[in-house]
Amino acid sequence: MIRYVIKRILMMIPVLLGVLIIIFALTALCPGDPVTSILGSDAPEEAKEQLAEQLGLNDPIYVRFGKYIVNLVTKGDLGTSYITKQPVMGEILNRLPTTAILAFGSIIVAILIGVPLGILSAVKQYSWIDNVSMVLALVGVSMPQFWLGLLLMLLFAVHLNILPTSGVTNPLGWILPMVTLGFCSAANIARISRSSMLEVTRADYIRTARAKGQKEFKIVMGHAFRNALIPIVTTVGSQVGSMLGGSIAIENVFAIPGLGTYMVGAMNARNYPAIQGGVFFVAIVFSVVNLLVDISYAFIDPRIMATYQRKKKKKRPDAASGAAAAG
Repeated sequence: MIRYVIKRILMMIPVLLGVLIIIFALTALCPGDPVTSILGSDAPEEAKEQLAEQLGLNDPIYVRFGKYIVNLVTKGDLGTSYITKQPVMGEILNRLPTTAILAFGSIIVAILIGVPLGILSAVKQYSWIDNVSMVLALVGVSMPQFWLGLLLMLLFAVHLNILPTSGVTNPLGWILPMVTLGFCSAANIARISRSSMLEVTRADYIRTARAKGQKEFKIVMGHAFRNALIPIVTTVGSQVGSMLGGSIAIENVFAIPGLGTYMVGAMNARNYPAIQGGVFFVAIVFSVVNLLVDISYAFIDPRIMATYQRKKKKKRPDAASGAAAAG
């Protein structure tokens, strides 16, 4: 298991390097000029040239990329913001708790809605519950998150006046953004839960459990759901990573001062270090979440843990026989 974790961590390095290469290329091809965004279009050419030299924008892109990698590896430096003149890492860490609360609160909402909906749809296949659940799931997958957020804001904040329209100054302010982000993710979780449960409930051991007279709740939750967990956990893990990126639109709709709002402001201002640092940080979180999901498989399914243990036991006799042969 430890060797597998180390191997996966090493595999993250080329992935993150590829993310940096792509984001550097996109910022270079993106129309607009950071110098003009900072000084304005009416600034003297001498001032523009001086600022471009100061920011290192006159260097070729491969030189800037090389300097960025060296600073990242040796100092953990994601650059300095063009606008605030502050380290990008510090600004990201200041906004990360807000985005993390939104993302993890939303995934809890998604699990509480999606998993029971998927289980009910599988147990009551082709019934009205199944049909209604899958229609809701289809709506959740197809509906843009920002549009759903605007509809919920219009209903609960404007017409009913029971929830705030924006901001998270009190706990009520988290409800609409979490429900908006969680509902769309719940649709994916419900569909995967349904398909995974349907596959498991058709297995022979489920029929054997029913033949023995076990209660239906114990069969569904104790046998079927437990063996259907791996696809569900995979989907939940991917949703956690996508929520950190997908929360950009929701944070802007509800005026939440998180990482998403920070990245949108950086894009509008052509603040390249903030854009690159934000995307790179999200890629790291996404990779770590996927790693944790893979590790959780061994604790969910004992067969996977047994596979690692068998591999470990096989290597010991080989080492012992090799030592005996050498003697």
